[in-house]
Amino acid sequence: MENNYIILGPWQVAAAAALILINILLSIALKLKLEKQLGIASIRMVLQLLLVGFILEWIFTLENFIWILGMALLMASVASISAVNRTRRKFSAIYWNSFFSIISASFLITGIALSGIIQVDPWYHPQYLIPVLGMVLGNTLNGISLTLDRFMEDLSSRRNQIESLLALGATRWEAAHESMKESARAGMIPTINSMMVMGIVSLPGMMTGQILAGANPMNAIYYQIMILFVIAAASALGIIVVILLTFRSLFNSRHQLAIHRLHLK
Repeated sequence: MENNYIILGPWQVAAAAALILINILLSIALKLKLEKQLGIASIRMVLQLLLVGFILEWIFTLENFIWILGMALLMASVASISAVNRTRRKFSAIYWNSFFSIISASFLITGIALSGIIQVDPWYHPQYLIPVLGMVLGNTLNGISLTLDRFMEDLSSRRNQIESLLALGATRWEAAHESMKESARAGMIPTINSMMVMGIVSLPGMMTGQILAGANPMNAIYYQIMILFVIAAASALGIIVVILLTFRSLFNSRHQLAIHRLHLK
């Protein structure tokens, strides 16, 4: 134990990993056929985290802006691909739309948080930038993924209604507005729900990690409150950007629904 912080060793991590056997045994007993997926997911998670740990140790030592920016762009790229891979339908520009939405929202809000709120000097200090950006990206990609999926499904299911509105003289914005509104709402609900029960039902990871590391509980809570507002802002901004880009991709300038651009996964 050092400074009230208990350092975990390989054997303790292995003991925690053994708990996955509960999931595997339940899957076998209930014939869920999830044993293979659980095993692959566990191994992949461990390897990815270990790799990230080695990379972050190296980057933290260098404190070089180019390498830090490269790491941030890589994280954003993976997040944008993950967001699209969760949707049932696709169109040609969907990956670009996702990437632009995630990188513009997450980088802008994270930059404001680091330079304007926490006031890190320099603002790209990896000890702050990488963890904060990671939390922002994870939540933003969820919001974008839910929004994209809902919007494309809604356009497909309401195709006749939307095309009837367009035929009667409605603009593409007027015809798509209801779908855009409901899709944005679907993307924002998880963040709102999370904020509603924070501290009562769940103790968030950032706050728990700081407390385990020996930080004052109130200071940890201040950080958690800050990061939740940052996440909410980035998620909302990403959702609005991606829905506007998707709207432009699926409605042409002649106010027609280009449903033929959508294809099932």
